[in-house]
Amino acid sequence: MTGTRSYDVIVIGLGAMGSATLFHLARSGARVLGLEQYQRGHGKGSSHGDSRIIREMYFEHPLYVPLVQRAHQLWLELETIAETPLMTINGGLMIGPADGSVVTGTLQSAREHELAYEILSARQIRERFPAFEPREDLVAVFDPNAGFLDPEACVTAHLDGAVRAGAVAHFSEKVIAWTADNAGVEVRTAVGSYSAKRLLLAAGAWTGGFVSGLRLPLAIERQVVFWLEPGDGGAYDSARFPIYAYEYQAGHICYGFPRLRRGVKASVMHSGEIARTPEEVRRTVEENEIESLRSALRPVLPMLTEAPVRDRDTCLFTNTPDHDFIIDWHPSHPNVLISSPCSGHGFKFSSAIGEIQASLLTEGTAGFDIAPFRIDRFG
Repeated sequence: MTGTRSYDVIVIGLGAMGSATLFHLARSGARVLGLEQYQRGHGKGSSHGDSRIIREMYFEHPLYVPLVQRAHQLWLELETIAETPLMTINGGLMIGPADGSVVTGTLQSAREHELAYEILSARQIRERFPAFEPREDLVAVFDPNAGFLDPEACVTAHLDGAVRAGAVAHFSEKVIAWTADNAGVEVRTAVGSYSAKRLLLAAGAWTGGFVSGLRLPLAIERQVVFWLEPGDGGAYDSARFPIYAYEYQAGHICYGFPRLRRGVKASVMHSGEIARTPEEVRRTVEENEIESLRSALRPVLPMLTEAPVRDRDTCLFTNTPDHDFIIDWHPSHPNVLISSPCSGHGFKFSSAIGEIQASLLTEGTAGFDIAPFRIDRFG
């Protein structure tokens, strides 16, 4: 196999997962190239938008708790390396009916992993966090280790650290094709060709186009987020307003953050239009799209539902049928790793997933049980 420039690993996609893996590969001493089709820090994918929740008591499944605990450690280490704040821990409220999936799932994770938690009644929520006015039939589990990440700063810190450690990163360079055989891999772009021993596909919503022969059951979802501007006298500041997830209907949640630089961010999870390709996603946000969010929030944050919209944006979820990740080798190419289409809840894990994937690509071991993320679970 020939190529104009040769590396140990090539990483396609430099969003959350790709940048983190590039960082850990470079720090391990690997010769690594990262390729990104858009400019650095672009807002077309899943790694932008001012804030991302991080929470320890994972209501989706207890298997995620050790992974998020490792991610938490690595974010703190990256803050030290980058000499910039990346993570704010201000607590989290997991709100819903006492028998709902958010509350029961949070408690299951907390108890299985022996985590400290509090169960708060509606009255106790109101007393401790004045912006919240939940209905009397709602409760919350308080997660003291929850908070939020700055996604743009996190990706920048991983990229800068990777380059300082010797990685090569190319932006605005679109990958046209890749091939693999027993000798290695070759990647062809609009600029040139590169060869390597192994390849990481961390392309997010563009993953399907790189592995079309596998017919992975991936759905590209348009996620709309809003920043609101309530007049509140400081009730939405991070010291008094935790992150939250609220189960407003069985199996459906809305979520939000304290006031940050663009306002008080909130969204309804998994309620967006499905597109066949990222290019088909509708990027404009209409005025009336705020109404479903206002309706979902009203039972817990009635004052926020009346606040004017300060900003709005879209990002992309790449969903699997079970909403669990994909971290697995290509079934036909054991030197090609497919990375984490992560169903809208993966950013918080990216520091740890980057470490796992770097280990897989250099040592062949993960350090975590990643069997639940295998491709063959789809049959």
